[in-house]
Amino acid sequence: MTPARTTTSAGRPPRGTGPVARGARLLAGLVLFAVSMAMLVHAGLGAMPWDVLTLGIQVHTRASFGLITGLTSLAVLACWWPLRQRPGLGTVANVIVIGALVNPVLNVLDLLPPLAMGWRVLLLVGGVVTNAVATGLYIGARLGPGPRDGLMTGLVARTGWSVRVVKTSIEVAVVAVGWLLGGTVGVGTLVYAVGVGPLIHLLLPRLTVPAVAAQPSSEPEREPAPEPGPGQAPEPVRAEPV
Repeated sequence: MTPARTTTSAGRPPRGTGPVARGARLLAGLVLFAVSMAMLVHAGLGAMPWDVLTLGIQVHTRASFGLITGLTSLAVLACWWPLRQRPGLGTVANVIVIGALVNPVLNVLDLLPPLAMGWRVLLLVGGVVTNAVATGLYIGARLGPGPRDGLMTGLVARTGWSVRVVKTSIEVAVVAVGWLLGGTVGVGTLVYAVGVGPLIHLLLPRLTVPAVAAQPSSEPEREPAPEPGPGQAPEPVRAEPV
C-alpha cells in the first residue's frame, strides 16, 4: 500500500511528517514492540515465532533474552547483503532499542506474583494487540524495516513468491528450529500467527505517515525561444538585470 502524498493548503508538509515526528513515532513503536515481546513471553502460553527460537537458544546458553534477540537480529541483517537490501535508520534502531529494552521489561514483569490462567490469557491478548500497534507505528514511520521484515521483503523481491508464502515459510522454519532447541510453543504462538496480521492490516493505514509531495518551484518556467527558420538570424540574447 502506497501512502498518499499530501501537502497543506499553504504548500507546506502536514504536521507529523517531519523527521522529529517520524523519529518519535519510530521510537514509540520499538518500545511498544519490546513490551509486547515481554508480555507474550511472560504469559508462558507460547511466544512469537522468532522468540520461540530465542527461547530455544537460551536453553543451551547463559545469554540473556535481550542479548540473543540482538545477536539474532544482526545475523538476519547479514542475510540482507546477498538480497541487495539496504538498511535504514529504523533498521538500526530496531536492533538496538528492542535488544536493549526487552530484558528490563521482562525483569519488571517477573516481579509480579504468579498469574492465574485468566490473567495469562489477558496478557497474551494484550501482547498481540500491543505488537500490532507497535508494528504499525514503526513501519508507518517509513524509516526502514526491521531485520526480519527486510529479510522477508528481500526474499519476495528475489524469488517472486508472494509475501504470504515467504513469511509463512520463514516463520514455520524458525518455530520448528526453536521448538527442537526447547523453545516454548503453545496456543499463544498460534493466536499471534492468526491474529496479528489482520490487526496490522487494520492499523497500518491509520498509523502510516503520509508521503509528502515534492514542492513545485516558485519560479515560473520559461518557454524556450522558437528555433529560427531557414534564412532567419537567431534572436539576440538579452542580459537579465542583476
